[in-house]
Amino acid sequence: MPTLPLSPLDATTFAPFGQIIAPEHAAQRYPINDGTSERFHDLARVDTASAEGRTLLSIFRAEPRSLPFPVRMLERHPLGSQAFVPLDPSTRYLVVVAESAADAPKAFLLEGGVGVNLARGVWHHPLLALDRVSDFLVIDRGGPGENCDEISLSETWTLTM
Repeated sequence: MPTLPLSPLDATTFAPFGQIIAPEHAAQRYPINDGTSERFHDLARVDTASAEGRTLLSIFRAEPRSLPFPVRMLERHPLGSQAFVPLDPSTRYLVVVAESAADAPKAFLLEGGVGVNLARGVWHHPLLALDRVSDFLVIDRGGPGENCDEISLSETWTLTM
């Protein structure tokens, strides 16, 4: 089985797949509420309006996964983006993405409260929490139409730290 190493997460490397959701990646930042809060503005492109879709806000509770982990499948959401934001800043999790169903996947370790927004149609592995049961705020699309395609990969990749 080929191994799937973890890549450092940065905006340029992750750009083909979506956006990083973290204060330092804000398009703008400015004080609000009489200076008692700071707004980190325009962190992600939430894309849910196609085919009469609407934006959903959910919480996913993910069971922890152990490494090494076999990556055998991917999924994509052809009608909208999907964002994951850990609710506890100490949560560590993995994001596995691929540019196409035929391409080798890439894996990223996320921690420190950093979230991601996966662009519409991006192939990815379902949520991979590490260490403990973890809650994530998830923003994605609801509405008519089939919005989840799954594939089995032609070869299994071993995800390692």
